[in-house]
Amino acid sequence: MTRTPVQGPLTILVASPLEHEHVARIQASDPAVRVIHEPDLLGVPRYVADHNGHPRTLTAAQKEHWAGLLAQADILFDFDRANAADLPRLAPRLRWVQATSSGIGEFVRRTGLDRSSILFTTAAGVHARPLTEFVMLGLLHFFRGIPHLTAMKAKKHWERYTVEGLEGKRVLIVGLGQVGREAARQCAAFGMDVWGTRRSPGGEMPEGVTRWVAQSEIRAALPHVDALVLSCPLTEETKGLIGAADIAALKPGAVIVNIARGQVIDEPAMTAALASGHIRGAALDVFATEPLPKDNPLWDMPNVIVSPHSASTVDAENHRIVDLFLDNLQRFRDGRPMRNQFDAARGY
Repeated sequence: MTRTPVQGPLTILVASPLEHEHVARIQASDPAVRVIHEPDLLGVPRYVADHNGHPRTLTAAQKEHWAGLLAQADILFDFDRANAADLPRLAPRLRWVQATSSGIGEFVRRTGLDRSSILFTTAAGVHARPLTEFVMLGLLHFFRGIPHLTAMKAKKHWERYTVEGLEGKRVLIVGLGQVGREAARQCAAFGMDVWGTRRSPGGEMPEGVTRWVAQSEIRAALPHVDALVLSCPLTEETKGLIGAADIAALKPGAVIVNIARGQVIDEPAMTAALASGHIRGAALDVFATEPLPKDNPLWDMPNVIVSPHSASTVDAENHRIVDLFLDNLQRFRDGRPMRNQFDAARGY
């Protein structure tokens, strides 16, 4: 989409925790940019690349000061999640928000921001390699028999054994965006036969993919795959995409990896299939309810990897997001198409 070039000064407000070195990079990128970064008004980061932080209790004066900063902002680096629904009113100059997450569709719908005139860009692609590493971790964990090794180690029992390995296994990757395509390449590199589905199949086959599967044909494909990887965005179309009947259709002994959203799959049905052994194992980074409730049976299952929605978070994350932001800032200036521009109609 071609836009009018943007000249003159711009005010960028950093709305989530960000290391000073990255703030300095943004400031140095454009002499006509004023970057406002007041970490004392933001959450206290609990780990590297924490984009929420432990909430601070702000005084009335601090809240008023923050409202004044929002009123000056032309651009937000990340959402002000505490005031998201009121952003069009509180930030009347705001034209663009660069998100630090790839999946913002549900959030902007819930807050009504999808009906605003604000431009949103996501962090899609930044997390492709870390999430793919989690996919490979999950597949290798189960197909290389790590649960068996763990059990034998606990018993101090030495006995040679045979594993299946990944070569020759077939995986269905649901969602072939940047993350899904990277996962396809890596799975193929391990000798897996990769089938893929996405919202609009057809066209050139992504690297590593040997067969398209239409979304309407997923259930028919499931008895023929050894692993199911969910990497699609959460939209109205994908909510509940993998239901109880689909889980029952999976080849016995299959493995599930979910790096999409918990709502994409019927979690109780998946849990039951894990308990019965129909599903060999699951590597899960996302859940229907987060944090995962302490009484959820998934915690105690030896054939489940529970990751606290952190598979994408590596120590280089903020550097990569700022790289993306700086590229988009130049595109914003030039009136060129933005990378990862959110499409409200598609939901991603």
